[in-house]
Amino acid sequence: MTVKNRTRWIATGVAYLITFVILLPLLWLVLLSFQTNENILSNPFSPAHLNLANYQQAMQTLNLLVMYKNTLILALVSVPAGLVVSYLAAFALTRMVFRGGRRRVQNSVRYYFLAGLAVPVYILLFPVYRLDIAMGLFGSYAALILPYIAVSIPFNILLLTGFLREFPEEIEQAAVIDGVGLWQMAWKVVFPLMRPVIATLAILNVIYVWNEFPFAVTLINDPTMTTLSLGISQFQGAYGADYGAMMASATLVLVPQLAIYALFQRQVIAGMTAGAIR
Repeated sequence: MTVKNRTRWIATGVAYLITFVILLPLLWLVLLSFQTNENILSNPFSPAHLNLANYQQAMQTLNLLVMYKNTLILALVSVPAGLVVSYLAAFALTRMVFRGGRRRVQNSVRYYFLAGLAVPVYILLFPVYRLDIAMGLFGSYAALILPYIAVSIPFNILLLTGFLREFPEEIEQAAVIDGVGLWQMAWKVVFPLMRPVIATLAILNVIYVWNEFPFAVTLINDPTMTTLSLGISQFQGAYGADYGAMMASATLVLVPQLAIYALFQRQVIAGMTAGAIR
């Protein structure tokens, strides 16, 4: 066996090992969702006594249609709005000329946005809660949509500016010669060529909204507006927890996410690669 083939076999083995380590918690979650609470606490790896009681309990307790509707509303509003704001900001940072030195001002504003990646969500809970109370948004969809948009902007700008900085200038120069204005340049020339990055960010942002819990549990007090992440927490009580039903509901929430990622994994990989390398 040549050195090249040996290296390939080692790389393949490491890739399979990493995949197994990543999938192991998911497989264990599915296994636990078919067991009783007694088995989960005493012998969680046992495949015996599997049943569908936990799923029946989850379906009877949770109003999944309402939860899916609320989560989809939040995702369909916050994700496009966040992408539009992020794209316009990234386009300005990489194309506009600022007073006081273009590069220095650009980098300062960009670092200001990227600093949001270092701020934990839990630090933002109380200020956002007070702002929602002051603006009369507490308990509404807007109470979650606005924070979701704000939280998504730093990561979106990180990928978009990385892509736009190496965007071919010849395309934009040809568009200027043809009489294209700034707004048309942004939306009709540059934006269509950024579909891999936009698709990647859209998928990642939807998954974030799908799983987000701190903002939802703090800013929502109406049972009819329960999201999927809040629904799972209903099985956690003050003095105990229904672990089986919790695992079953978590599985029901994870399945759509895995399906979305399986369908669009090529777009995600292409977008992440383009944004990182460029």
